[in-house]
Amino acid sequence: MLKGANIPVSARGVRVELGWRTGAGVPDVDASALLLVSGRVRSDADFVFYNQPAHASGAVRHEGKSGPDGTGGPVTDVLAVDLAGVEPEVEQIVLAASADGGDFGHVPGLCIRVIDADGGAELARYESTDATVETAFVLGDLYRRNGGWKFRAVGQGYESGLAGLATDYGITVDEPAAQEPVVARPAVAEPAAAVAPAPPVQPVGPVRPVRLTKVTLTKESPTISLTKDVGATGGVMRVNLNWTTRTGKTDDTRAGRWALGRPRKAPGHAAAALDLDLCVLYELTDGSKGVVQALQGFGSLHEPPYIQLDADDRTGARAEGENLTINLDHADAFRRLLVFVVIYEGASDFGDLNATVTLQSRGAAPIEFALDECTVPARTCALALLTQEDGDLLVRREAQFLVNRPGISMQQTADEAYGWGLNWTPAVK
Repeated sequence: MLKGANIPVSARGVRVELGWRTGAGVPDVDASALLLVSGRVRSDADFVFYNQPAHASGAVRHEGKSGPDGTGGPVTDVLAVDLAGVEPEVEQIVLAASADGGDFGHVPGLCIRVIDADGGAELARYESTDATVETAFVLGDLYRRNGGWKFRAVGQGYESGLAGLATDYGITVDEPAAQEPVVARPAVAEPAAAVAPAPPVQPVGPVRPVRLTKVTLTKESPTISLTKDVGATGGVMRVNLNWTTRTGKTDDTRAGRWALGRPRKAPGHAAAALDLDLCVLYELTDGSKGVVQALQGFGSLHEPPYIQLDADDRTGARAEGENLTINLDHADAFRRLLVFVVIYEGASDFGDLNATVTLQSRGAAPIEFALDECTVPARTCALALLTQEDGDLLVRREAQFLVNRPGISMQQTADEAYGWGLNWTPAVK
């Protein structure tokens, strides 16, 4: 599509993919959406982005990134939009992109695709080719017309970043750098392609400033306070593990899986794709200890240990990756939590993997870190350690590759390295 063009969208739901090519010197890019009434948000709750990944209506969700990390390949960041479920008063959904750590002049292959959520057919595609110093873009929008929906290619750039773009549509940004936006260029000459905000409308619900900041944990700065530094004061925290292979190499090795309790029989199986498993060792303030993993019922969110695995991703190909949820309303029950990952099958160690960990709480800054390059034959990696200190949970980046001793399972390897002292028995999926 050309800038300013529009096309009808008859699908009941769409998957909006923001795509680009990563590599050396390319900033990270994030997708976001704003739900508008008369050109403005009703409240900050109408802003869907990495710190606020789902609209209260459930109609718009930020599903996250998939693709290589720093290898020069294609990356996508995904928004899911249930057009049939969008509230009747919402007239327009602005689809935006923001660059973190650079400008869009250094982002190759920037495009937006609208895909039928049911059939998978591409309904619309717009490629941005004229970006320079902009750090945020409205790439397109979905808007109502004559009882249906249309998609429009916009291409309006902002030099003031996501804060400027969000403020322009009525979002209250909790950032000292939030200023009046500077528009780098008009979208198009035709009025139909402009996305100019209208006068303010009465907001729905309380005004709550949103945080646009991200937190990256490094070797030099590995620890952060959930409450004091990122503003996570309750609700749930989502821990996401996403990965890709650097070389595409896999093997047919099946590693021994161990669990607490009775062994399980191994079903017949064929060679499988790369399968990483997210796990948590927990110790509660009442002295109880255990593990949350796919082998043991996925845990529980509303009763001890207040940790639950969402699913077991056997491939890493889903945009969601593998996730677990921690109930921070019961943060005072946690003494320490070790989040770790094991290679179940498909690779002999972490040497050919790119993996990224994100800890996300609603309304709080996301905590992100990448694993270092693995140089040892490790099938276990300690990711993050959460510890209770003076009524607050501290998050520490571990990123420690752990080599198994002969006869010791991958889960027990993590246990021994961090002194949990559990009893393990063999089990498989």
